[in-house]
Amino acid sequence: MAVYTPVSDAELRDWLRRYSVGALVGFEPVATGIENSNYFVVTTQGRYFLTLFERLPAEELPFYLELMAHLARHGIPCPAPIADLSDHYLQALNGKPAVLVTRLPGRSLEAPAAEHCTELGALLGRMHLAARSFPAYLENPRGPKWWRFAAQQVTSFLDASRQELLQDELAFQAGHRFPDLPRGPVHADLFRDNALFEEGRISGVIDFYFAGIDCLLYDLAVCANDWCLGPRRSLDAARTGALLCAYQAVRPVTPLEREAWPVMLRAAALRFWLSRLYDYHLPRPGMLVHAHDPEHFREILELRRRHPALWAP
Repeated sequence: MAVYTPVSDAELRDWLRRYSVGALVGFEPVATGIENSNYFVVTTQGRYFLTLFERLPAEELPFYLELMAHLARHGIPCPAPIADLSDHYLQALNGKPAVLVTRLPGRSLEAPAAEHCTELGALLGRMHLAARSFPAYLENPRGPKWWRFAAQQVTSFLDASRQELLQDELAFQAGHRFPDLPRGPVHADLFRDNALFEEGRISGVIDFYFAGIDCLLYDLAVCANDWCLGPRRSLDAARTGALLCAYQAVRPVTPLEREAWPVMLRAAALRFWLSRLYDYHLPRPGMLVHAHDPEHFREILELRRRHPALWAP
């Protein structure tokens, strides 16, 4: 969530005439995040969230929007895309593909407790079950193919020890792909800032624009590496146990998934180390851009390598 493409009051008022959402009351840019241009929008009929897609391939966008619509229909609290008067989700705004979605209530948590991780685990399990009937296919866009591409782009910015770590982990992951793990649509970016809470319950899961088909276990690993961190990037036992217990109460995991857990935690750490390296060293110009520190996930990756975390709900 960031702003690269400015939108004026007049431009937005004209654009909203394509929708049956009332007249524009006000809007403001959303400054956090790094991928797309985002705005909070208020009209006479409600509150919405506007996204202008800056670099996602146009052919991938229907997957994300249809997945969100599918999950919303199945009771998952995620943004529902708003169709325009021609029954299309996507329209162009200032030369960029753009979508208007419902704005959900609640706020993200900076320091989740075990009970919040229980909420998250149960929600993630329900989301994975609801997505089983989603028919579209898109390979995880930030999966192993992208890891290799990003590594080539950022290697020259790294010192010798970090280059060695990167190449060693890429080789390790290439030998541990687990083709027999349960797969399906995954959010793949369900960090704390992408979940909203209201009165202790999850009121919304947002930002599905890294979603794709991958191992369901990968979604859990991404969550654990952000929601369950204890001192010095270790996994807090209470929060991790709460997350895993709540998840498997909804979707029981297989023995092979339990065995793959330490490797999947490393895969999730590698992915976000690479993406943060890429965005830090190869930034795009933007009005408001928030880049994250790559060292955070390098430290997580090295810790998961030194101290493999067993499945222990």
